[in-house]
Order: sequence, then structure tokens, then C-alpha cells
Amino acid sequence: MKKLTPIFLVTAFLIVFGIGFVFGKNQVYCKVCAPEQVDFSLFWDAWSKIHEKYVSPDKLDAQKMIYGAISGMINSIGDPYTTFFDPPQAKNFLDDVSGSFEGIGIEIGVKKGQLQVISPLEGTPAKIAGLRSGDKIVKINNNVTTDFSIEEAVKLIKGPKGTEVTLTIFREGWQNTKDFKIKRAVIKIPSLKWEIISDNKDIAYIRIYQFSEISYYDFQKAANEILNSQAKKIILDLRDNPGGYLEVSQDIAGWFLEKGQIVVTEDFKQKRDNIVFKTQGNSKLFKYPMAVLINQGSASASEILAAALKENRGVKLIGQTSYGKGSVQELEYFRDKSSLKITVANWLTPDGNQISGVGIKPDIEIENTEKDFEANKDPQLDKAIEIIKGL
Repeated sequence: MKKLTPIFLVTAFLIVFGIGFVFGKNQVYCKVCAPEQVDFSLFWDAWSKIHEKYVSPDKLDAQKMIYGAISGMINSIGDPYTTFFDPPQAKNFLDDVSGSFEGIGIEIGVKKGQLQVISPLEGTPAKIAGLRSGDKIVKINNNVTTDFSIEEAVKLIKGPKGTEVTLTIFREGWQNTKDFKIKRAVIKIPSLKWEIISDNKDIAYIRIYQFSEISYYDFQKAANEILNSQAKKIILDLRDNPGGYLEVSQDIAGWFLEKGQIVVTEDFKQKRDNIVFKTQGNSKLFKYPMAVLINQGSASASEILAAALKENRGVKLIGQTSYGKGSVQELEYFRDKSSLKITVANWLTPDGNQISGVGIKPDIEIENTEKDFEANKDPQLDKAIEIIKGL
């Protein structure tokens, strides 16, 4: 996910609430709701009837009802990345996106209404326990996840190191669900690794686990070591990479592409000018033949890099269709310290293709099966080696 930049609203919610409506004799019309007028009096009718007839009026909390109404409005959009936070949730969210955290180390998302694992992060309790990208999270500590937001799920999964959380998982091909009891820990994720994998030492294998703040420096070091090695070809592994900072993905692309080539475009749908991100690097790895590995755990910045290499250089993608997280969120603050994380743009590949909800399709589709995992086999990597030997 792109780094969130706090943006304060010029017009607070309560001000808009006061001036955004036209009051008629029996109806309240919202002028800013849509191109057509919307009868907002239904909200006040429901509000009035609840206060008039609810059996336990002492249990009615007007502020919670307002927050609930806003949350319901946001949820009706159907975008899992656009979320309203009441003040305590807003504080927790800011804590989550800054610094290290304690939990089990999975990136989660909502796809077709189902909470699922985008990717288990390398070296974390989730990865060690055997969770995989695409696993559906049916329950968290016996709480059924139907209609859960991502933030609600994260709140239950996170916790102090040493404590446990139980995830009820359903995986494609299984007949029944399975419980995974996982002990939480302080999460520290490596950024990448690289090694020579061919007998004649001509293929460099680079696996990028995430696009963190240190990933570019680690990649720069690895790239210079590859340049000084016997390697003449590169396999780039972006499987189970949930993304990270767009700028880091852009910087790494600059090693593989010519300067000035498009990496990605942020499309704001005419609400503001689009932003085009281009390579600015040294192109030192541009002439190296490449193959790229992706799977359904490849998301966000990793999808951007894979698409940029495919569409600018014709690099072959091998594996499975990526997750399809291709949108940009901004964080808006309100006067009571509540906030709204709102999708403001979609990412487009260099050829203008949308990533969000679609993903990046591989040129060669191949799946690592349950038997492959049990036998410690990797047909996707084997196919990449086969392809790159012929380049």
C-alpha cells in the first residue's frame, strides 16, 4: 500500500452537514449527494422513530449512532480499502502504520466479500505455521468473519507477543476448514535475498519479500554484487510480496528499464491531474535477460513492478494471476479526531491497464500444488529456470 499522507479537510463534516442540504416542508434534499437530488429525510425519519419507540432509550448513544451511520454509508460503497475510523480506531490505525508491530505476520484483504490471506510474510509465525496466499479466513478466535472489514480483522489478529490467536482457514481443495493456532511475535521481515542458482553460475535469483524503506538499499547492494559476479541472466521472484512503498518499486524498476520509461500511472478519474511515475535509475541491469515469478500473493507495488517489466521489456511472467490491489488511499481527518481512509485513485500499468480487482496475468500459468508443497518442490521456479536458459 502506498504510504499514507495525512490530509486535513478544509471543510469539516459538521459544516458540510449544516450547509449541504435544502430543507423543504416535508423533505430534506441533499445537494451534494449525487447528480440528482436525494431525499435525506429518510435518515431523520429513522432517527426520530428509534428515539421515539426503542424499548431501551437509555442505551441510545447519539455519537455512536452517527459513527455507525457514517460507517454504513462507507461500507455500502463496496470498497474494502475505503474505511471510516472513529477516534479510538483512528489512533490505532496510525499506530499500526508506524514502526514495528506485534502479531503473526500476514497481509490480509477482502476479495469477493471474503476475508483472506494476501500473503504470509517471510520468517513470521504465519509463514512458519503453514498459512498460504489465497487462504480464506472463516473465523478469528471463533468470531465469524462475514462482513468483517480489514481493520476489524487486524484488530483481532494483532496482539502482544507470546499470546495466541486461532484462525479457522478454508483452502481450495480442502473438504473442511482447519484451525491454525498461532503464537504472536514481534514482526521483523527481511527485504530480500539473492543467490546464484545455476551450475554454471550464470543465473542470479533475486527474491524481494516486500518494498520497505530499506529494500532499495538492500537491492542496490545485491545488484552491484550481481554486476560483479558471473551472472548473465536474472530471475526476479515477487511471489507472496504484498507490496509496500511505490517509490521503492519505482527505484528498483530503474535498474531494469531504460530511463524515462513509465512504471505506473495514478488515475484520479478527472478529479485531478493524473500522476505518471517514470524510471530515473541507471539501467545497469537492462541488458540482462529476465523472468519474473508472481502468484496470488503478489500485490500492490509488486504488481506494479511486474507489469512495468512485462509491458516495457516483454519480460515473461510465470506463476499465477496476482492479487489485484491497485488503488491509492489518502487519510482525511475530522475535527473530533475520527478519520476516513478513502480510495482516491487507481493504478494503471504502462499500457493503461487497471490493476485493481483484476491483477496481472502471467504469460505462463503454473500452480504449485499441495503435493508440491509437501514434497518441497517448486514447479514455478523450475519453469522460470527452463525459460531463462533459452533466452
